[in-house]
Parts: sequence; C-alpha cells; structure tokens
Amino acid sequence: MADLSEALRRTAERVADYRGRVGERPVAPAVDAGKLREALGGPLPERGAEPDAVIDQLAGAVEPALMASVGPRYFGFVVGGALESATRADMLTTGWDQMAFNAASSPVAALVEEVAGAWLKEAFGLPAGASFGFVTGAQGANTVGLAAARHRVLARAGWDVEARGLTGAPPVRVIASEERHATIDRSLRLLGLGADAIEPVAADRNGAIDPAALTEALPRSADPPTIVCLQAGNVNTGACDDLAACIEVAHAHGAWVHVDGAFGLWAAASPSKRQLVRGLERADSWAVDGHKWLNVPYDSAYVFCADPDAHAASMSFTAAYLVGHGDGAVRSPADYNAEASRRARGFATWAALRELGRGGLAELVDRCCALATRFAEQLAELDGVEIGNEVVLNQALASFGDDERTDRVIDAVQRDGACWMGGTAWRGKRYMRISVSNWSTTEADVDRSVAAIRRLFEAS
Repeated sequence: MADLSEALRRTAERVADYRGRVGERPVAPAVDAGKLREALGGPLPERGAEPDAVIDQLAGAVEPALMASVGPRYFGFVVGGALESATRADMLTTGWDQMAFNAASSPVAALVEEVAGAWLKEAFGLPAGASFGFVTGAQGANTVGLAAARHRVLARAGWDVEARGLTGAPPVRVIASEERHATIDRSLRLLGLGADAIEPVAADRNGAIDPAALTEALPRSADPPTIVCLQAGNVNTGACDDLAACIEVAHAHGAWVHVDGAFGLWAAASPSKRQLVRGLERADSWAVDGHKWLNVPYDSAYVFCADPDAHAASMSFTAAYLVGHGDGAVRSPADYNAEASRRARGFATWAALRELGRGGLAELVDRCCALATRFAEQLAELDGVEIGNEVVLNQALASFGDDERTDRVIDAVQRDGACWMGGTAWRGKRYMRISVSNWSTTEADVDRSVAAIRRLFEAS
C-alpha cells in the first residue's frame, strides 16, 4: 500500500503540474503522429512492464501533444475545463472504481446521483418530480429523451414499441428547427425513426425557431404521434427558441416536446439570462451537458423527463440475476440511461455544484456571456471584421472578409497557439466561431486572444 500511495502521489503531481502550466503553453500542440505511434505503438508487447514505466512512457509521449482545452484560451466546441473540485472528485471516482449500475452494485454512487440530480433540477427550475439520468454527453441525453418520447407517443396510439419494435408501427412525426443540432438527427437514426422523419421548420436570423412556422407545421395531418424538438443554445449563435410559445402550441396539438439544451439550458441558472429559456419547465424532456458550462470532466451529461414512467419504460431492463437486489430505498440509475457497467459520474457533478453553489453557477454563466460580448465588441472594431450574430449567450461569430481569408485567419490562429477557435458556416458564409465556457477564462485572456487575432488578421 505504501508503494501505491507513493505512485498515486507522483501521478497526482503530474496532473497538478500540467494543470498549473496549461495556461501558458500553446493551446494547440505541434503533433508528430509518426513519433507518437513510434513511442506508443508497434506490436503488442509479449511481456508486461512495471506500472511506473508504463505511466512514464504514456505521460512522456502524450503530454507534449495534449490540446490545452482545459486552459483559459480554448474557445472551440462549446466546452469548459474541469473545476478543481470536479477534477479531484473524478480522481477519487477512478480510485473508488464503483459500478454505478444500480443500488446493489454501488448504493452510494446511486445515492449521490439522487442528490446531484435534485440539485440540477433546482438549478434549471425543472419539475421536482421529473426523472433524470446521468449519461455521457448531449448525444446520449438527446437519445434517451427521444426514446422516452418515442415510447409515450406510440403508447398513446396503442403501440408497445419496446416489445414490438417499429415494423408496422404508426408513423411518428418529428418536427424540428432547420437550425437543430446534428445530434438530433443521429439520435433519430439510432432509435430507428430515421433522420428523414424530421420535418424542418424555419428559423429567424439569429437561429431560433420561428413560432409561427411551427404553428403552421403542426396541424398538417390528423393527430399522428408527434415529437417536437426545440433548442436552447444554437451551436453557432447561442440563440434560444421561444420555449414558452412553442411548447404551448405543441402541447395544444398533443405533441411531446424535447428540449436540446446542451449548453443553453444553463441560462436557467442565471437570473439575468433566465428569460432566454422562459417556459422550459413545461417541456416533456430535456438534454444538457455537464462538461460544457458546469465544467466537470468528460464524459458527463444529463437527461430529464417529466414523464418518469415513459423514461423508465424506454430504458429499463431486468434479468434473473438482477432480481431481488436492494430494498427500493435508493433509485436504480440503470432505469434511466442506456448503459449498465458505467462510471459513477455523480461524484464529480456533486462536487462541481457544491463548489459553485447557486450563486457561483449563475456568476459563471454571466461571466462567460460577458466575455463573449467582449470578444465581439473588440473584434468588431477591426476594419474588415464582421460579427455575424447577436451575442445572447456565450457564442460569437466573426468573419474576416471573404470566406478564403476567414479560413486563413482561423488556420493561422490555431497554429499560432495563443488561443484556439474553430470555424463554421452560418447563413452561407464562413465564420470563426468563438465559444466561451471555461471557468478560468478572464478578461485578460480575451484581450490576449484578440491581440493575437488582430496580428494574424493583419498579416493574412
């Protein structure tokens, strides 16, 4: 045990050293794929190696090639870095090595998920009786939420989809914005409904669904099973659908409403931004990421359902060896997600929420939104730069002239290393997409990043 304690201490020091220096290293590393393969690959060794040698080989090869996405100047893919308490809780999670399948496999993992799930519902203002599941990401959350939707709308039509499948089932209408995230399409593929089931609805100039167009789309046929997918946080602009108006009209037509709130749902945690998601509590299911604005380690996301019976019916399973375990005092997490042998994600989520509290979570959201606005305002002052969206949350789009020059600037910024932003297409034009989600990003980081962009833009 003394040897293990010392080994874990050295490993923790490696992690702390990396995290302590990540803010000053180039955000994008220079990666030599050939050297990495040489250092780590080749035929599977015939003989094993001592743990110290294994860790030294792995860390020595990998650390110089790491993307500094945990650092304060990574603005790609709407992801945050891991809070200190969440990082440490995740290290404990690895050491404890709990299987968060049910209350028998790890009673405490199941119970901590109960507490964290209740806290999340409070933060979002969701119904206290809503069920929840801890999943890997927004893809998993959307898939589970839409599985519950599929169950309920087909059950209303007299069809047991879990028992009978989709062959011969009534067709399901899926109505979603033309600006929906691609994970909605993939979830429908995975659920057997198919991406072609989607009936796209027009969106406004900032990417929010047009409520009038949704109203027009809904009554086209006589009461078929219908799912409406709404969005909180457009992946390019941050725009949020008018949830209150859209949910009202969708429910008037008997539709199930699923909200993809991968990052935008966190607006509900901020008193100053909550109006962007007004009415969200009236939806039927919700998806949101934890490794975005809550800043917990990968992989962590959450699905919530106002219809716990539909949620459990779509996900739960049993077998002879599972019967008779537990007294029912603690919920079974496996009834609410699509995994069995899974990581105990509740520990890191609990730690992040405990570190931040309600006030800290609101401040984190507000600060990131203010920093995104700071980016847009400073870049807009540069001749030839156009901001392509109304900055309502933490997303800003910047064009540097024509598409070719914009892509040159994005490429130069990524290679420069001072910061990292991705590119996107929006309304037929190329933009740099700036996403501010990291708890450690400061005004100085924004100013340093803008200075680098200005220098590289002027040189392009």
